[in-house]
Amino acid sequence: MRVPRLVGLMAVDAREAAESHGVLLAAPDRPDFPRTVVDYVVRQYPPPGAGIPRGAVVTVWFDFGEGEGGGGSGVREPRVPGPPHGGMRRELITPEEPRAMSPVSSP
Repeated sequence: MRVPRLVGLMAVDAREAAESHGVLLAAPDRPDFPRTVVDYVVRQYPPPGAGIPRGAVVTVWFDFGEGEGGGGSGVREPRVPGPPHGGMRRELITPEEPRAMSPVSSP
């Protein structure tokens, strides 16, 4: 049998997926794992697709390990690449020297 992909699933969904695939789950960073519901799996071992016997234990983690991520920098959106090179380019007008204002005569 093959290990299911559990990374990205909530704890409750990971337990259901493991049960439906005939594997057991262990979570060393969550002693309260049977009651954990909304935390997301961030790592698993063995990796998805690895061959294991029915009833084998798959270990999942809900917290990043040292140097694995987290970092507290928040969510980052992907940067969109700039426009392609070539084609017509708009000329930039350079600012001119300030002109002296001519005196305005009042009526």
